[in-house]
Parts: sequence; structure tokens; C-alpha cells
Amino acid sequence: MKISVVIPTMNEEESIGEVLDEVKRSLAGKEFEILVVDTKSIDKTREIALSKGAKIIDEPRRGYGRAYKTGFEEADGDVIVTLDADCTYPAGSIPQMLIMIEKEGYEFISTDRLSNISSEVMGAMHRFGNWVLKTTANLLFGIKLKDSQSGMWVFKKSVLQHLNLTSDGMPLSEEIKIEAIKKGINFKEVPIEYSARKGDAKIRSWKDGWKNFSFLFKKRFGSVE
Repeated sequence: MKISVVIPTMNEEESIGEVLDEVKRSLAGKEFEILVVDTKSIDKTREIALSKGAKIIDEPRRGYGRAYKTGFEEADGDVIVTLDADCTYPAGSIPQMLIMIEKEGYEFISTDRLSNISSEVMGAMHRFGNWVLKTTANLLFGIKLKDSQSGMWVFKKSVLQHLNLTSDGMPLSEEIKIEAIKKGINFKEVPIEYSARKGDAKIRSWKDGWKNFSFLFKKRFGSVE
């Protein structure tokens, strides 16, 4: 089983090397590739990633979702793992999730940051925003997500053919989970330890939060193309 680790980047020189080192340690002895989908970084992100053995995929079109969809298209692995490039997600937890895919029959593992989140890592306003988005998604789609916005997933590449992923922006994170659950994919959430990010934040809290919130209604009521 080959594993493709897909990581979108935009000016992540402070953290990308540490993330890739942790990925390589966690997957030592396994067949894997690391795909860094770079959106016009102007710092040393690309050089550092190349020096660590990653494959660089240029994606000049902006958008979190667009970067991931491009990475998914380029991935050769049987299983895809997603991570942010800012040291927030625990790459060391990947092997446990792979066991769940290989031996327990799950097809899509998503991570839950919120059950064990520290106030030092995520402030009250962000926690409230995540609760609003999670609750809205659960009510609109009749699901039971604990964390609709988490960006670390481990899933069989074959499930992508069943998912209708329309967002090229931040809403892809909630959309891919909704699609997997509603399409009958064997889905599970697992709690993780989420860490403080390194480098500058790319998320624009209010603007991105509103986009994610409004996207849920557009998707539920049929106005997403």
C-alpha cells in the first residue's frame, strides 16, 4: 500500500521542514510520497521542501480546496493523508490511522481537534466559531460531526470518485466530510492533539468563517454548482 501525503503551502518556510521531518519519521519503512502543493510562495518553502525529498506541485490558482484537489489528482498512493504545513497537526499519529484503514475497514478517517483543545492553542472566539459551523453542518445534513473544520484526513483514494467536491476554498474541509458521510463511506472521527501554529496565519477568521457558514446552506439547498 502506497501512501500520498498532500500538504498545501504558501510561505511556510518557518515550519515546512519540521513537518516533513515528522512525516518521514512516522512513515519510515512504508512506501510513501510527499506532495507539496505550492501557491506561489516567495520565501524558501519550495527549497526546503525539495531538500527534504518532497515533490513540488505548482498551483498558481489560490484556494485551500483548489490546492487539495490538485494534490489529489497528482497523488499516486492508495491512501491519501492531508496535513497543514504549520506544525498544527500531529503527523506522528498517521500510523495509527493507517491501521484503522488497513485492518479495521474504515475508508475515511477525519480528526477531531476540539474535544481536547487547549485555550492556549485556540481562543474562545475561534472555538465558538467552530462550534457554530459544526452544529450548523450537523443540523442541515443530519450528521454527527465533532469537528467539521479539521484539516487532517486519512482516506482511501478510491473514495474520491464517489464525492462531489465543489469548493475551491476553505469550505472543502467541511464539504469532504459531509460528502463522505452522506455517500455511505465508512467514516470515523478520531481525537488528536492540536498544536499552536508556526508562522503567520493564513485564515481570515470572520471572512472565512462566513464563507464556510454560507456554503453549508448553498450546498444543502442546491445552489452550489
